[in-house]
Amino acid sequence: MKAPHPEWVIPDWQAPAGVRAFVTTRAGGVSRAPFDSMNLGLRSGDDIRDVLRNRAILREALPAEPAWLRQVHGAGVVQAAAAAGEPEADASWTAHRAVVCAVLVADCMPVLLCDRDGGAVAAAHAGWRGLSSGVIEATVRAMGTPPGRLMAWLGPTIGPRNFEVGDDVLQAFLAFDAQAGLAFSPYPGRPGKWLCDLYTLARQRLAGLGVTAVHGGGYCTVSEPRWFSHRRDRGTSGRMAAFIWRG
Repeated sequence: MKAPHPEWVIPDWQAPAGVRAFVTTRAGGVSRAPFDSMNLGLRSGDDIRDVLRNRAILREALPAEPAWLRQVHGAGVVQAAAAAGEPEADASWTAHRAVVCAVLVADCMPVLLCDRDGGAVAAAHAGWRGLSSGVIEATVRAMGTPPGRLMAWLGPTIGPRNFEVGDDVLQAFLAFDAQAGLAFSPYPGRPGKWLCDLYTLARQRLAGLGVTAVHGGGYCTVSEPRWFSHRRDRGTSGRMAAFIWRG
């Protein structure tokens, strides 16, 4: 197994020994513009041969083929070791060694989780729809670990200065928790529009569950060219992926 590409990101958390994780960037693959170069999304519009080659390059840095999901911006969670094909879900977890949980992203947030003794890991795809639907809560429940024993890492997502949303998004979160309003600020000069902070929303959800060891955040897929961004690139964008496994 090779080391991850030097431009891929290793989470900045104190995960227990044996837990491994990383997030790809645009670097290290063979896809051509506008999908250059490490596009891992089979349904992104890229040449399928290039995507498969990228996945083969990726596989060299993993202990096994990832448990890919057919993501639908919901709250479904599967056990990665038991999943066949690409199940429709937005999160997976495992307590088995060398089983790789994976989520594809290109503005939505990857949330990686592990327990403090390294016995279980999980990956969730958390855009605003998934967050408001409870994908983090569903993932924590599926892991079966007391939340106070979990660690979380928040990966690259669209940042709060670039995520313009409407009243419908604000109301979706306020219906769950009035404190969610702290993650929204009015968009200057645009009534009914808001700037949304997904990192704050994710931290609120984790805190509400009792997960206190939360790391990561601070990225912006729109403003940082190393990431793919569905919004910045007007829908013609590749996909990064986040991975976590027990070694």
